[in-house]
Amino acid sequence: MTQARGSAWLRAMPAVFVLIWSTGFVVARLGMPHAPPMGFLAWRYGLSIVALGAWIALARGVPWPRGRTQWLHLGVLGTLQHGGYLGGVWAAIKLGMPAGLAALIVCVQPVLTAAWLSWRSSAHRVTLRQWAGLWLGLGGLTLVLWPRMHGGEIAPSTLALAIGALLSITMGTLYQKRFVVPLDVRSANLVQLVAALAVTLPLALLEHEAMHWNAPLWSAMAWSVLVMTLGGSSLLYLLTQRGAATEVASLMYLVPPCTALMAWLGFGEALTIAMVLGMALCAAAVVLVRRG
Repeated sequence: MTQARGSAWLRAMPAVFVLIWSTGFVVARLGMPHAPPMGFLAWRYGLSIVALGAWIALARGVPWPRGRTQWLHLGVLGTLQHGGYLGGVWAAIKLGMPAGLAALIVCVQPVLTAAWLSWRSSAHRVTLRQWAGLWLGLGGLTLVLWPRMHGGEIAPSTLALAIGALLSITMGTLYQKRFVVPLDVRSANLVQLVAALAVTLPLALLEHEAMHWNAPLWSAMAWSVLVMTLGGSSLLYLLTQRGAATEVASLMYLVPPCTALMAWLGFGEALTIAMVLGMALCAAAVVLVRRG
């Protein structure tokens, strides 16, 4: 019975991860009117460190990374997947980028991951079908972004921040597969969060906007700490540890449709035909790249 439950949980992990990860963009949309992005994230990392520390203390006997090298690798991973990725997304949404569009830009990760693996590994050569997929994905993204660039909905600054977040999470996924050995998710996540706090706190101190602690901000903070960090980030670490980088990255493409639906229901953000078509083209691109 226990083994069956374990197998069912392993099968459900990707779906649970997608649902949790999709809420991150909506939570950013909820919290950003009431807090500066780096200040919010610094509080999030600090509270998450306390929560994880309590979890580890209560569990007892949780193994820690061995050797200075693995601590350094986890520090780099935390800087990329927490500091760089979340910092870019939250700052872009703070400056006015719709949550659905931020999710759409980051969803290009599967294409970048497949392209990098194809270039770096002789076992993953870039085929004609893969190149067609890469160009198709770029066309789909352009279809969505180009009208909004001219309509003022996307500024060069917010686009740069979103692309920076995309590059950070892509490099983080590849970095983990290359350098981080299998570790306990609790201690590994704690080390990553300490690194993320170390790079985020100095930026937060430079912000002049105050934190306005009201019901929406408290809700966004609680969800970010208890669900996103302890749940979503831990699942991302486990999935990357257990699966192939391209397969894990491909889950990210399921995030934009879920995010767009949540943003439409919660905040009335537009869900246009162009967005749906762009998502379809990017999905086709991912299929072409992976099957190639």
